[in-house]
Amino acid sequence: MNHYETVFILNPVLSETQIEETVKKFEDFLVKNGAKMVAKEDWGLKKLAYPIQNKKSGFYHLFEFTSSGEVINPYEVEFRRDERVMRFLTVKLDKHAIAWAEKRRTKLKVKV
Repeated sequence: MNHYETVFILNPVLSETQIEETVKKFEDFLVKNGAKMVAKEDWGLKKLAYPIQNKKSGFYHLFEFTSSGEVINPYEVEFRRDERVMRFLTVKLDKHAIAWAEKRRTKLKVKV
């Protein structure tokens, strides 16, 4: 099992329910294919560094999960098929990145 992290940006014109449906869709896809969710974060509406599809902002979400490598390709195909997703990036975390992510999560829990 490898440790992965996916950050994706959703279109800013979506309603709250559409955003929740989209996030749930990708989470369900992972769980259905045997992935274990480690963390899920909603970073909210943020300004983009450069316009994407003539939009200057987007809703950012982060998934951290463990999964086998065979799940990633069909997972990314789902992102490409969904017109609500403007950009996405999935990376495999090494031991240092995993430690950093755990440290970041504990900081967030302390803040809340």
